[in-house]
Amino acid sequence: MMGVFTSESEHVSPVSAAKLFKAIVLDAANVFPKALPNFIKSAETIQGDGGPGTIKKLTLAQGKHQLIIRKN
Repeated sequence: MMGVFTSESEHVSPVSAAKLFKAIVLDAANVFPKALPNFIKSAETIQGDGGPGTIKKLTLAQGKHQLIIRKN
């Protein structure tokens, strides 16, 4: 089963908005497994080279749930 969710929050950070965006959005497959090893088991590129149209799969550590991220 697939679904779409939207979340919005606001936080103050000593890190610039550009660095946060790069880490959270563009480098999520590299950052999340290192930052959240108990939550994200692995990350792999399914299609693409990191540019637009790239699809990456994040596998959660608990259970068999997967999160697919596609860059547009």
